[in-house]
Amino acid sequence: MTKYILSILLLAPFYTNAQNRPATRPNIIFILADDLGYGDVGINGQHLIKTPNIDRLAREGMQFTQFYAGTSVCAPSRSSLLTGKHTGHTYIRGNKEVQPEGQQPIADSVTTVAELLRQAGYATAAFGKWGLGPVGSEGDPNRQGFDRFYGYNCQALAHRYYPDHLWDNAQKIALPGNEQLRQANQYAPDLIQKQTLRFLDDRDGKQPFFLFLPYILPHAELLVPNDSLLAYYKGKFPEKPYKGADYGPNAKTGGYTSQEYPRATFAAMVARLDLYVGQVMAKLKEKGLDQNTLVIFTSDNGPHTEGGADPAFFNSGGNLRGVKRDLYEGGIREPFFARWPGTIQSGSKSDYIGAFWDLLPTFAQLAGARIPKLIDGLSFVPTLTGRGVQKKHDFLYWEFHENGGRQAVRQGNWKAVRLQAINNPNGPVELYDLSKDPAEAHNMAAQYPDKAKELARLMTQSHIESPLFPFAKQ
Repeated sequence: MTKYILSILLLAPFYTNAQNRPATRPNIIFILADDLGYGDVGINGQHLIKTPNIDRLAREGMQFTQFYAGTSVCAPSRSSLLTGKHTGHTYIRGNKEVQPEGQQPIADSVTTVAELLRQAGYATAAFGKWGLGPVGSEGDPNRQGFDRFYGYNCQALAHRYYPDHLWDNAQKIALPGNEQLRQANQYAPDLIQKQTLRFLDDRDGKQPFFLFLPYILPHAELLVPNDSLLAYYKGKFPEKPYKGADYGPNAKTGGYTSQEYPRATFAAMVARLDLYVGQVMAKLKEKGLDQNTLVIFTSDNGPHTEGGADPAFFNSGGNLRGVKRDLYEGGIREPFFARWPGTIQSGSKSDYIGAFWDLLPTFAQLAGARIPKLIDGLSFVPTLTGRGVQKKHDFLYWEFHENGGRQAVRQGNWKAVRLQAINNPNGPVELYDLSKDPAEAHNMAAQYPDKAKELARLMTQSHIESPLFPFAKQ
């Protein structure tokens, strides 16, 4: 019965019609940082790193203060984003490597937001890190709705900023000088950004487009070109050199290089991400596309601690508890900003409680595309436009398949977290009132046992077992 229900949720082809579509369909650019914390940008309180372009995007649009990632690591968070389903239902629920290069592919039967928008007449492209299926597999981005892909197909290779190749659709692009992972002058994020700007240069305004930018900055490893951005931050912070797996003939694909200036380098990586955002915004204005383009900026999960990174020093979590791989707020609550001149009110804020699975129905409604029925997301077009009544989630659910298994539920201001869920699926939950305790410092399960039990029931209700990513103890 469980497998039957799973197949219905994953494969069902039933759709509803989009409603309240704007008269003019917007271009959509979705910028996804990698491992950027809630507090890593200036407008959310970052004082040590300058992010003027991201801050400007936020000020010129809407700041969401309670928006969440799909979960707390790369592949399942992206799967949730693309499929409109939370991690108890979405097809990819963990970082699962396959050979020779890539991760477990999304099935052909899964409908992605890119497929929906392409069917609605949008040009679609993705530049950055994929991690949802090798080239040629059913999870290949070209088979999941993207006309064009350029970047890292495999997220393990994306641990290295000077890889020996990238992918342009099905063509493997060798990077001369980077053979055998020799650090040279072929810095992959810069190459990817060139393709991004070239794509925008080719837009003539006649066909709407969906541009997905899953940048890899500031994911570990800590490495950036030795230019003015790095020079600005060198010497500004006390440093603890990191010894890692250096470049050379015996370098591991998934390793992280040594770094003498880890804090300055991390700051320069965030600054470089900010530079890319500024270049995208400038290109939109240059091409006359600025007014009819919705731009959203966010991150795939909370800040990482690998490769010498020090999120505590930068307060990357913005005073929220937890980091990447945690289901506490610091692991999943993200910076989330939306800008669309003339439609989204400049300088506005929203406390809408949403998550990545809301993006598919939102983008589909804006594009006039059909919206799948059996998804977990809600369109937040009314929040963006200020028109119509915004539906609210009864609750949000997350699960994480590493470190013994973790689950979390948010219902209103209440948040429950369960640890060691694989071995103890009916184990106790921690309970927090986020309205009074956003740092999740005071477990209130003993004071409110009925509420703890209610949220624990929602955890059980929300998880449907997947044969590819089993969560129950085998």
